[in-house]
Amino acid sequence: MLHTEGTGLSLSLLFQAEYIANPYPLYHQLRSTQPVYWDAGIDNWVLTRYDHVIAALQDPRLTSERVILDPEEFPEEIRKRVQPPLEALTKQMIFLDPPHHTRLRRLVARAFTPRMVEHMRSHIQQCVDHLLDKVQEQGQLEIIRDLAYPLPGLVIIEMLGIPLEDRQQFMQWTDDYGSLLDGKIRTYKELLRVLQSVSNLMDYFRKTIALRRATPRDDLLQALITAEEQGDVLSETELLANCVLLLVTGHGTTTHLIGNGLLELLQHPDQLQQVRKNLSLVERVVQETLRHESPVQAAARLAKEDLELGGQEIKAGQGVFMCLSAANRDPAYFSEPDRFDIYRSFNRHIAFGHGIHVCLGAALARIQGQIALQTVLQRFPILQLETQELEWERGLSVRGLKSLSIGIK
Repeated sequence: MLHTEGTGLSLSLLFQAEYIANPYPLYHQLRSTQPVYWDAGIDNWVLTRYDHVIAALQDPRLTSERVILDPEEFPEEIRKRVQPPLEALTKQMIFLDPPHHTRLRRLVARAFTPRMVEHMRSHIQQCVDHLLDKVQEQGQLEIIRDLAYPLPGLVIIEMLGIPLEDRQQFMQWTDDYGSLLDGKIRTYKELLRVLQSVSNLMDYFRKTIALRRATPRDDLLQALITAEEQGDVLSETELLANCVLLLVTGHGTTTHLIGNGLLELLQHPDQLQQVRKNLSLVERVVQETLRHESPVQAAARLAKEDLELGGQEIKAGQGVFMCLSAANRDPAYFSEPDRFDIYRSFNRHIAFGHGIHVCLGAALARIQGQIALQTVLQRFPILQLETQELEWERGLSVRGLKSLSIGIK
């Protein structure tokens, strides 16, 4: 087994300021010297090459069915309280294999059709216009706070038919759960708060679903309920768990796509000018941002049996951590991978994953990114980066800015 204790290389370095600011030199070093290695710092095998990551994402011997938290690890006096949210997490699509994953994804996909996503385009534009109207006269746009963060929340809440007055509370609950998925939880107190937020979300959806059965509406939540009622049934726990999943995963990825995309343009003024002259290039901006600054940095699996990958023997029960962002800058597949280039001819990135677990909301995220960036460029002929020192979110799984201040005219 290949170890890294002697080299000092570990993804745990990504929690240090230098690597939070720029993780890519570490990825390049790992990819060129130890593309498949046992990382004692995070207790997982780590993959950084494109072909290895693709192979792993398609390998049925690597399971998504992994226990994030075991109820038995909690004190007996609170075990009953944490049991429902923990059980719900195991029913989410991202933590299931076929045939359970196949059944759930087919049912949810019926409610998440291209028609429904495309139908949201006008609403997304309205949301972007509304958010930018509020800052139009200020001369400054804090892109994360004013646009990138609230937009996906407004969109998915609309799709689920959640009343606007409940948006702020929903944002807090989803932020809490997102911090668990991103590996940001560091204390027992934080963990209990997150599990309580998951319980609150499930309770809210449970009550809302009961109302919808009596008074149906035409939205994503109603489509999920209808899927439950027709033959191949979603259990109540499955329905609630995947409502929570859609709410959370539809938020963070899009926020960081918008923030990272605008930063890329500001840091590459020649390409910014090209996009201003031809706004149809925004689609290319979104695609290249997804590759160059992937909002989702990694995916994780668990070995169900012994297997060989990249010349290394992975044992049953060991974790496998696949660096999507490292794969998206693999020079074996992408020419000059560290260069941001909207005219790149080959851009088969895996920012949304690959295989059966590829992100169900990828099309929706792309549309939001395109509309947000295009509208900012149309509204403001002059954009000036005012953030002196970029501050990135801390974590192994996400790549996004905490804030981004821009002067606008």
